[in-house]
Amino acid sequence: MDEKIKWGVLGTATIAVEQMISALFKSRYATVRAIASRKADRAEAVSKKFNIPTYYGSYQELLENADIQAVYIPLPNHLHVEWAIKALNAGKHVLVEKPIALSVVEARRLMEASKKHSELKVMEGFMYRFHPQWTKAKRLVEAGEIGKLRMVQSSFSFYDDHPDSIVNSKAYGGGSLMDIGCYSISIARYLFGTEPTYVMANIENHPGFEVDVLASGILEFDEGVSTFFCATQLAEDQQAHIYGTKGRISFEFPFNPPKDRSAKIWFTGKENTEQIKLDPCDQYTLQADAFAHAILGNTEVPTAISDGVNNMKVIEKLRESYEIGKRIGMNEPGQ
Repeated sequence: MDEKIKWGVLGTATIAVEQMISALFKSRYATVRAIASRKADRAEAVSKKFNIPTYYGSYQELLENADIQAVYIPLPNHLHVEWAIKALNAGKHVLVEKPIALSVVEARRLMEASKKHSELKVMEGFMYRFHPQWTKAKRLVEAGEIGKLRMVQSSFSFYDDHPDSIVNSKAYGGGSLMDIGCYSISIARYLFGTEPTYVMANIENHPGFEVDVLASGILEFDEGVSTFFCATQLAEDQQAHIYGTKGRISFEFPFNPPKDRSAKIWFTGKENTEQIKLDPCDQYTLQADAFAHAILGNTEVPTAISDGVNNMKVIEKLRESYEIGKRIGMNEPGQ
């Protein structure tokens, strides 16, 4: 595979500028050919920073560039589905940031659109799944090294009370569950390899922003449980612990480990604790590589779009659980 996918980036969000654009340039199978923003001067500034050949003052202009084969969408959550579908209609492969949509209905609309363009690849960007620390943890679980998986505990938090922040915008699909709680939901589903049967949540909404700033949840699976909390107005932290009947696994930085040094996880069995170091890597680059492999080899993407639909369904059911004040079945009809 010597071919490189020609990428365009729809938006100049922080995740694109600080993570994904440089990750794409480091990929063996990618080159960034265009950047777009609603403000041409912003697109120009980013193009100069990364030496991207072409910039546009609108997203549609980029999609009309016939040279672009794939687009990365780091736009605010409420624009994910709209521009993903427009990209598909323009003949582009699509990598869209998590969460994939504002709702299950929206996510399913994108899934149906993707079926009409079966020659194109669409994937939700949960980059953590491509880091070796998670593939290692998943293998340990599947090999029975911790016995039977029974419990996953996780948390993700940071502090942002700025009224203009996207995470604090109801219209843009902000809130802690959408921004970072989606990771805890995703890792539980990834590790158990199935969907939860029941969920329950407690949520604290900001009176001014009208988005959740603190949420805790319980996901019940057929053979275990996941508990988590997420917050956008707590001290910055991230944790993940995996418990089985014979051992456990813990992470130093579960969701955004450093790129310039080894990632660390700890595997504890019956007799001792082993520190496992994973070589330094950029999980965003690994994600781009995996997506490119699917395009170049015309194979299925590593994470099907249905996974994004199901993650969104859990978020919605957690909200519903809080609203009605009780544990709720995932297959119960919406209130």
